[in-house]
Amino acid sequence: MRAVLRSISPLIWRRLLVRGDTSVAQLHQILQVLFDWQDLHLHRFEIRGREYGVHQEGGVFFDTDAHEVLIGQLKLRRLERFTYEYDFGDLWMHDLRIEATLPLEPKLVYPVCIAGRRAAPPEDCGGPHAFMATRFKYTLIGESRSRQEFEDLLDDEVDDEEWAILRHYHPDLFDRRAVNRRLAALAAPSQERRIL
Repeated sequence: MRAVLRSISPLIWRRLLVRGDTSVAQLHQILQVLFDWQDLHLHRFEIRGREYGVHQEGGVFFDTDAHEVLIGQLKLRRLERFTYEYDFGDLWMHDLRIEATLPLEPKLVYPVCIAGRRAAPPEDCGGPHAFMATRFKYTLIGESRSRQEFEDLLDDEVDDEEWAILRHYHPDLFDRRAVNRRLAALAAPSQERRIL
């Protein structure tokens, strides 16, 4: 499966292997790890005109429990696309596409990220348009060694909250190994249940 974040240039994307018995609710958790977000906001999938998600107080109600819908049950065809929306305020839209259906590799711990490019935007940065409008800030951070140097390059002051986000964010870096460590931790309880 390939997940691409819409309205961002250059592209931010991830390629992953997931089992067919992964639920739609689990896929949400996997995408949160892949894009380094904290699951602080509402979300929904749209698959063949139907919406899926986990109902939260004050949020959208879904006809079907996303914990009970498995990816394999949806019988998605090769190259078929669907969408995942996260944070209805910032409107992070992802295009997901099934690239292939493969046999399971018994020694592989699923899910696993096999490729990707660039860091996802920081959570709560205002959405794609706000991120693109201030992208230069994120590239300037790599050129400075201190907050003062950064503010001098920017020719503006930065508040403490923004600095805390900016100093740890590098837009062109994607650490697939770190993502896979977090995915393995996410997968461990469910794979233990299958073994027992």
